[in-house]
Amino acid sequence: MKHIVILMTCLFLGTVSSHAMSYEQAREQALFLADKMAYELNLTEDQYEACYEINLDYLMGIGSQDDIYSDCWTRRNLDLSYVLLDWQYQLFLEATYFYRPIFWSDGFWHFAIYSRYPTRNYFYFGRPAFWSSYRGGHSWKHNGGKSWYSGHPIANKGAGVSNRGSAGSTGMRDKFNQGSYGRGQTINSNSHSGRSGTNGQSSTRLTAGKKESGTSRPSGGTSTSRT
Repeated sequence: MKHIVILMTCLFLGTVSSHAMSYEQAREQALFLADKMAYELNLTEDQYEACYEINLDYLMGIGSQDDIYSDCWTRRNLDLSYVLLDWQYQLFLEATYFYRPIFWSDGFWHFAIYSRYPTRNYFYFGRPAFWSSYRGGHSWKHNGGKSWYSGHPIANKGAGVSNRGSAGSTGMRDKFNQGSYGRGQTINSNSHSGRSGTNGQSSTRLTAGKKESGTSRPSGGTSTSRT
């Protein structure tokens, strides 16, 4: 009975076995997390791309459960504070599934984001254009123990983004609600069909593809660097 309970918990929360995640596993989890952050925090596409990189760098820095809240977690939060607006960062801190996205239990990595978004193959937005090439070029490790994002103008570019939305807002949630990203999509972990905006053009700097008009939203709302 205990094994059944553990199995059901793993399926609900989303888990990865073994201590160190592979690059592919970390990349999938980082994308799912960044996708949901983009919607809830109304990120701009620049912010979304940065959040994907930062989440991936964090997950790739975890080798054991002792690393979850170590320097790599502190550095992740600092990086995010540099690219998010004040109100976005405050919402990030208040959302435990964003702020503390992973924990280790019963021999598995557990991802808290799946308790809020259990449909693991649903995505609001497309993959960053550098999805297949980014491997930590903007991480602290590759930048002499310093944040690449400190002083970066990414957050300033989002100054016009509103939490509640407004006419002409550049926030990704606003654009999604206006139909610019279709209605999201369901994809397998190792495939991607993408989607395009209502005008048939691919979203800026995101992978192009088809508009998914029949996909419903999930409950709760899954060494080269980018330059």
